This record gives sequence, C-alpha cells and structure tokens, in this order.
Amino acid sequence: MSDQKTTLPKGSLILITGFTGFVASHTAKQFLERGYRVRGTVRNLAKSSELVEQNFKEWADRGELELVVVPDFTADHAFDEAIRGVDAVAHIAAAVDFDPNPNNVIPQTISSMVALLELAIKESSVKQFVYTSSIVAAVLPVPGVDTHVGPDTWNETAVELAWAPPPYEPTRGMIVYMASKVAAEKAMWDFVKERKPRFAVNSVSPAAILGEPLHRSQAEVKPAHVRALYQGDIEFQSGTRATISVNVKDVALLHVAAILDPDTQNERLQAWAQYCTWNDILSIMRKVVPDRKLIDDFPDMTTLTVTADFSQPLALLKKWGGQDGWISLEDTVTENVKVLVKMEF
Repeated sequence: MSDQKTTLPKGSLILITGFTGFVASHTAKQFLERGYRVRGTVRNLAKSSELVEQNFKEWADRGELELVVVPDFTADHAFDEAIRGVDAVAHIAAAVDFDPNPNNVIPQTISSMVALLELAIKESSVKQFVYTSSIVAAVLPVPGVDTHVGPDTWNETAVELAWAPPPYEPTRGMIVYMASKVAAEKAMWDFVKERKPRFAVNSVSPAAILGEPLHRSQAEVKPAHVRALYQGDIEFQSGTRATISVNVKDVALLHVAAILDPDTQNERLQAWAQYCTWNDILSIMRKVVPDRKLIDDFPDMTTLTVTADFSQPLALLKKWGGQDGWISLEDTVTENVKVLVKMEF
C-alpha cells in the first residue's frame, strides 16, 4: 500500500469538520496514522481537550494536528479561516439536535454546504472534497421498502414528510434530519454539475454506525445504539425492527480512500455492512458481558430489504486497508462493548 499512487502526498493538510464527532475523530486518526496533517474544527476547545489528550496527544505535540474553533458550522463565514491552505476537505460535521422544525435545519444545511464548496473553489490549494452523507439521503430504511439504491436514488419521502404542515412535534426530528441529508447532498451534486470544480468530490453514506468510541461523549449521543442497548435506554430502538450496521473504522477508511484514491471521483459510496436486528446485537453483547443483565429480546424483529452495489466501497477497503470485506458485526459490537465496560457505563 505504501507504493500506491495517491492524490495527495504525505504531509498534506486535511480539513476535517466536526472533529470531536464519532466518524470525524476516527477519520482524523486514520489520516494522521498515514502521515498526513489534520486541521479539525471544533465548537469548543476546552471540551475537545480530553479527546485530544487521550487519543491524539503525540500528533498535537508535533504540530501535525491543529484545532480551529467553529462554534456554528451553519453560520455565515463559518469556515473562512479554517479552509486556508488546506489540500483536502472532509465535511463530516452535521446538525444532530433533531430539531423537528424543517425551517430551522434544512435551509441552513444547504447554505452551509454551498458556502463551504464556494470557499473550496476560491482556495487554490484544495484538491479533494468528501462529504459524509447517510443511507437516509437515498432511501427510507424501514421494513417493506425494497428499493435498490443507485447514483440517482433519493429519499423523497423524507423530504415530503419533513415539510408537511405544522405542528412540528418532537417525533418529526428524525425525519427532518433525514431530509437535511437529502438536501445537503443534492446541493453538493448540483454545485458539482453547475460549477465543475477543479477538485474531485465524493460522498460516503453510512448506515447505522457502530464500533469503538474514542471518547465518552461519543457513546452518550442519542444514536449510540450499542450503549443504548447496554443501558436499557431503548426509546429509539423500540420504534424500529431492523437496521443495517457498519463499523466506524470502515466509514473512516472510506473517507480516507475518497480523498486519496485517484480513480474515485464524483462517487456516492454506500457504506452498509451488516443487515441485522437489535436482537442480533444483543446476542453478541451477552457473550461479551455474560454477567451483566441486559434487556430481553425485542419481539417481531425482521430484516431490511433495501439494496445497493457495494463493489466499489469494498474494493476501496481492500485497496486502502487490505481488508477482505467489511468488519464483522461480531467484531464491531465486541469492541464497542469492551470500551463501554472500560468507560464504566
């Protein structure tokens, strides 16, 4: 792998938005391990210090990791300073407060995407751009939906539901989040079509992301499925009967590949690994922590039937990580639970 052709030489500077997040921190770590420099955006330097101290201290001490404060990535001129002199952009930051009012989320998500792309065009050093999308940008992943996702498949159902008339009940927060992902990725591809930037643009669209949290805060967010099952806090999981999981390290590796691979340009990379149910995950958890009383199995579990072509993402995992396939569900849940035990949840 050391002899592979890459779009960027080692030592190049990668801007990673939302640095303290689950995917972003793993992506930063993989770039740093490969000899690249990282500039990460954070909302608060003090709150990010523990994550850096525990996982990135050597790189920070050598000046290979730097952090820039961006309190609100949807604000005007949010990334004006952060983008200066960077060679590539990994736009991973997302609005995950699940605001049910689409007027507070979707227009701002679109404008921030377009503004960042505009900055990337103006910054002559930028050569690559990758965006973290989601499976929900393409399809509503619920039982009974058997859509095959292709390059032009979009979750129009979520958009329609998100913009339905008020009242904006809290239960609509997830639908608005889905619609924001549709809107942001569409805005990106419209920009590429119309402006034809000199740099390559790709998206990575994960399913439910599981695996090793690098900091306690990453295990405490609402969509942290394994932690929720571990603690019996299953409000979100009770409303779904099936999922598709993917290891955070695979998602991070696809971001690395989307930036470094010379042959990957203008691609939507679907990162869906294991079709499973919460009961499959609970079964693995019981083997990892046999002495812990976990919740009983959920009734009426099923599996999802949405599909996509995974040949390209799997080829990239092989090329850039030497992997034969996705990291298994068993390995993913096992490492996730072991960290939860260590963190004393």
